[in-house]
Amino acid sequence: MVPEPPNLTPITESEAEARRLIEDAYRTSFRDDSPTPAIGTAPPVPQPGRPPMSQRATDVSGVMLATGIASMPISGSISLVMWTVGQIDPVVVGIVCVAPVAFLGALSRVFKRAKDVAAAAPPTHHHHYEGKVVQDHSRYSTETRGLIAHTRNELRR
Repeated sequence: MVPEPPNLTPITESEAEARRLIEDAYRTSFRDDSPTPAIGTAPPVPQPGRPPMSQRATDVSGVMLATGIASMPISGSISLVMWTVGQIDPVVVGIVCVAPVAFLGALSRVFKRAKDVAAAAPPTHHHHYEGKVVQDHSRYSTETRGLIAHTRNELRR
């Protein structure tokens, strides 16, 4: 039961009805504290680790992590050698730390452009025929216009 707060003003009929409804709700409520099953119709819960992403985003994040981790030992060892020699310069250290990442970024752009160029090049067709051969280089042109979508096809030779 809900304890009544000390109140000097009289309780109205609507307040008394509200308290009665709240007390009934507390008496009749049920809470299942049993653990949810590991498999089956249990609702999904957030999982530890990386959040769900698309396959491309997962691939890109993996490459970024690998690049960052791969550049740290190289940059750190070069910085340590420079510091022990006594020829340390903050600008040089910055360049040494950024150089591997910038190099890999530039290399990936070059590969992407090369892939785009290869994809844009027209394919080479080699045909071997025996006997009489007739090649027809006709082009079909389709134009659709209007509210009712009237289509006109043209055959150009």
